[in-house]
Amino acid sequence: MFSVQVESFVSGSAQPQLPIRDLKHIALPLPDISSQKRIANAIASLDDKIELNRRMNEVLEGMARAVFVDWFVDFGPTRRKMAGEADPVKILGGAIRPKAQAQKTAALFPARLDENGLPEGWERVPAGEISDIAGGGTPKTKTEEFWKDGHHHWATPRDLSKLSGVFIRNTERKLTDAGLAKVSSGLAPIGSVLMSSRAPIGYLAIAGVPIAVNQGFIVMRPTKRFPTHFAKLWCEENMETIEANANGSTFQEISKKNFKPILVTSPSMEVLGGFSEIVGALYKLISNNEEENQTLAGMRDLLLPKLMSGEIRLREGG
Repeated sequence: MFSVQVESFVSGSAQPQLPIRDLKHIALPLPDISSQKRIANAIASLDDKIELNRRMNEVLEGMARAVFVDWFVDFGPTRRKMAGEADPVKILGGAIRPKAQAQKTAALFPARLDENGLPEGWERVPAGEISDIAGGGTPKTKTEEFWKDGHHHWATPRDLSKLSGVFIRNTERKLTDAGLAKVSSGLAPIGSVLMSSRAPIGYLAIAGVPIAVNQGFIVMRPTKRFPTHFAKLWCEENMETIEANANGSTFQEISKKNFKPILVTSPSMEVLGGFSEIVGALYKLISNNEEENQTLAGMRDLLLPKLMSGEIRLREGG
């Protein structure tokens, strides 16, 4: 067996080691070339599907971002109405294709800008007035009672730095009930937007599970006036402003106190509802693709060693 070979070359009692010069003498148990090619093709098909889903999600995110910028930054629907456009699909910038649905949503947009350059009836309000902002904390890391066999997800910016998608569904460390009780903000609900507030500022994710965080976050729990997808896209679009409101001598940090006064263009609830319906459907597809990728990656990582060891064999032509 492979492990027996390795052990035969190990030397030293206090600190066992495997000399590099002996590595070349170890025979690797490999399938024949024909089997290797079939294994490579099978694994490659899983990788191809994972990559296809990843690219699809990039397109979907780009579509969601384009709608946000057009509606809430450029005020495209209002400006197109002011220019005399009557086609509801064109008024909405093509965001909704069925004309009947587009007509209903387009009617929600004002036809004029006010003296502040905003669509009539809209306002600029501090983020703290329309959002539910929370922070986090870290229970004593050496107290086993807080961590051993924990089941509550607890995120750090490191978890977000390793995230390849939009939704966070797992964390490196988990808290027990006793540990969670030490985090005053508790669990943020599904749909909360997590933003790292230091080292660095600006990692973003949507909670796909109830989740607690450490002190390196600003958490935006969803509200009617600051719902999940609007909050995430607003953060992305306003990251320079967020960073400009940070301070600190050792490292830059955006505090809740400095975050809450940042102004948000707040539309009518009807427009916000239309936006959430359209963009929510895009993020649902993104979420589904991410979950499928997680399943495919797990399948790939489980199958590969079993295929290479011969524990599982592919049929000829498979």
